[in-house]
Amino acid sequence: MVLAGQAHGQTADALTCGTLKGQSSRTASASQWTISGPSGKTTETGVLRSGPRFECVAGAILVMEFTSTAGHSVFEAYFPDGTNIAYGRQQIDRRGGRIVLPIQAKMRMAAPYRAAFDYHCKLDMPADPISPAARADCIF
Repeated sequence: MVLAGQAHGQTADALTCGTLKGQSSRTASASQWTISGPSGKTTETGVLRSGPRFECVAGAILVMEFTSTAGHSVFEAYFPDGTNIAYGRQQIDRRGGRIVLPIQAKMRMAAPYRAAFDYHCKLDMPADPISPAARADCIF
């Protein structure tokens, strides 16, 4: 008798978002995830408390979130042009069904993708200051 399906103790999750694809699998001891897109494929492995979880934003941006066993939560957004941004989850908010990023993220993504997010001005650091002109785009 032959059984089809995943091996005992494993789960898998996948999401395709435009030209990007996020895929993860989990064993009893670790999680592995792969992000594929026009610029190639990257695979990582980690011991996670939760995730990775994938979300598609504006039909083109792949968002991935996870929490390590140490309690560090990570937010990463992958763009069709091959760029990505990453922040600690404590820097990301959600309001009215939209993701709110630090205003500094806006300049790190290509112009066509900027309207997919809202922005806040909470993360003002000497190494990454917020210009007075950029403050006008912050919702808080």
